[in-house]
Amino acid sequence: MVGEERITRSIAQWEKGLEQHVTNDFERIYEIWIQNMFSSIPSSYQNKIFETMDQWFLYTYTFLQGTNMQLTAKDRILQTARSFDDRIEEISDLKTLSVEQLTYLADQQLSKSRVYAFTQGGLTGTGGWLLLGIDFPLIVTMNLKSVQLIGTCYGYDMNNPLEMIMALKVLHAGILPQRFQHEAWEKLKYDMEDIETIMEDESLLVDRSWAEQPVNQIFKVLAIVMFRKKLVQGVPLVSVGIGAVSNYRLAKQVTNFAKHFYQYRFIKEQTNREA
Repeated sequence: MVGEERITRSIAQWEKGLEQHVTNDFERIYEIWIQNMFSSIPSSYQNKIFETMDQWFLYTYTFLQGTNMQLTAKDRILQTARSFDDRIEEISDLKTLSVEQLTYLADQQLSKSRVYAFTQGGLTGTGGWLLLGIDFPLIVTMNLKSVQLIGTCYGYDMNNPLEMIMALKVLHAGILPQRFQHEAWEKLKYDMEDIETIMEDESLLVDRSWAEQPVNQIFKVLAIVMFRKKLVQGVPLVSVGIGAVSNYRLAKQVTNFAKHFYQYRFIKEQTNREA
C-alpha cells in the first residue's frame, strides 16, 4: 500500500540518520570524562546502582499501567480508532487498521506527551527545590508512560511481560545519546525477531551508556539555580526556558524513537503474515 511504503521510506531515512550521526570532539571529551568518573566508583557499587534503577523502572511500569490516567488514555485510543472501524473492541483489534491510521493515533499521544514535558519542565525552571528534586524521575516516568501508550496505539498488549521488557528497552534506547542509538536500534530489531526469548536476557537495562542523562540533569539543575534570580516581571524566564526546552527535547527524542520502532515492528509483522 502507498501509505505503508511512505512510512517504510520514512523509517529508512530516520535509521540512516542514526547510522550517519557523527560524534563531535565535545561529545568525545564529555564521554571520556563520564567514563573516567564512573571508573572511580567500585564495580560492585555501579552494579548495585544499575540494578536498583532497573527495579525502579519495573515497579514504575507496573504502577503506571494500573493508573486511572493510563486506563482512560487507552479508552480514548479505542474511541478514536472506532472512527476508522466501529468493530474495534479491544487493543489487539487495532492491528486490523492500517499503519497510517495507527500512526495518527500515536501522533496524538506524541503531541500530548511533548506538551506535558514542556509544561513540567517550565514549572521545574521556576527553581523550587521540590520540583528540582523530582524533575528527573518525573520526566523519565512521563516518557515511560508515552512509550506505553505508543505501543498500545499499534495494538500491543503492554500488560504482557514480554511487551513490558520490550517497552523498557525502547525507553532505554530512546534516552541514550544519539551516538549510541543506532547500535541500540539494531539490538531492538534483533530482539524483535524472537521476542519470546527476551526474558532470557539477563543483562541490565541500565548501564554506563545510559549514565550521561543523569549527569546532563545535574548540569540542567545547576543552570536553573544559576539563573533563577534573573527575573523578568517577577518570572525567572531563563530558568523556565532551560527547564521547558530541555524536557521537551528529551520527550521528543524518546517518543520519536518509540514511534519509529513500533511502526517498523508493525510493518514487519504484517509483511511476515502476508508472506
